Amino acid sequence: MASVKLTDVKKVYDNNVTAVHDFNLDIKDKEFIVFVGPSGCGKSTTLRMVAGLEDISGGTVEIDGVVVSDLQPKDRAISMVFEKYALYPHMTVYDNIAFSLRLKKVPEDEVFERVTNAAQVLGITDYLTRKPRALSGGQRQRVAIGRAMVRNAKVFLMDEPLSNLDAKLRNQMRAEIILLRQKLDTTFIYVTHDQTEAMTLGDRIVIMRDGFIEQVGTPQEVFETPVNLFVAGFIGSPQMNFLKAKLVKSGDQYQVSILGVNIPLNPDQNAALLAKGIQDQDITLGVRPEHTAVCFDSQANAIPCTINVNEMMGSELHLHLSSAHNDRIIVRLPTMDLTHDQRAQLSYGNTLYITFPAKAMHLFDPKSERSLIYG
Repeated sequence: MASVKLTDVKKVYDNNVTAVHDFNLDIKDKEFIVFVGPSGCGKSTTLRMVAGLEDISGGTVEIDGVVVSDLQPKDRAISMVFEKYALYPHMTVYDNIAFSLRLKKVPEDEVFERVTNAAQVLGITDYLTRKPRALSGGQRQRVAIGRAMVRNAKVFLMDEPLSNLDAKLRNQMRAEIILLRQKLDTTFIYVTHDQTEAMTLGDRIVIMRDGFIEQVGTPQEVFETPVNLFVAGFIGSPQMNFLKAKLVKSGDQYQVSILGVNIPLNPDQNAALLAKGIQDQDITLGVRPEHTAVCFDSQANAIPCTINVNEMMGSELHLHLSSAHNDRIIVRLPTMDLTHDQRAQLSYGNTLYITFPAKAMHLFDPKSERSLIYG
């Protein structure tokens, strides 16, 4: 097994476009790391530099303590699964999986053992004599994973392996990748643009934008303590609500003033702001849809909002609201928590009242976009 270390790794193309800027990351042995971000953020380019499929313009890549920056992909002890499967259409499933082993002149009895073991783990034993055209998308992806498995590599690289699958199959394959990780017990680096995949698969998540790392942390850390507006908005579905507000300091106490309502901050928030010497200022207030509380009747410190859209999502409702200042706010409500009369009130044009618990509020500087507490 192996650790992976990237030190000041960068990628600059011939037209002077920098795709990856000074990327630094230590990946522990047997860790499952996910690179996530929007298209063009540099996540696949970084993965391909680890694999040796892209030359690096600066810095070093180490695998298991050995600098591999100048080694060919075949010499890096890695296996890679691509987005588009890359199977040979004229070969059977068995031959596709066995291909790299035969190139290395592995004895045929060992090839048979490795291929059949991988097929059994992936549940594709019945398909070994078929050609790729006779398989579904999910089955082809299992074959691609099997081909990578048999190499017994130290590091397993996966570049958006589920992006060509439909939503139901993606959910199924996510679960299978989690099971596969437990069986292989090796180091994984996984690239995706889907934050749901990142949150469910990764031990740690590397959130990227424009070739830079924005934040590295566990799924819980990046969800609960985003360091800037980009991370806060990228992680979570629906995305976090962002509203204009003011931070007001009175003695050693802070409160947020928004839409005529003043919300005192809790002791932990107060202590963090005091430690940084934060004064009164305009802020961007962030509150997740699932953390926004709803009242059906007017009450103190509740903000009146108008219902614009009511989306039924099965186990929950997504309410799209607007405030008196035309702020757009989304609220998630579990359907089981609602009475019949309450559901009847959730119609277009009706008024609801929302409150923001202090512990659920995220405070961002509108200019730097950094979190005032976690940034």
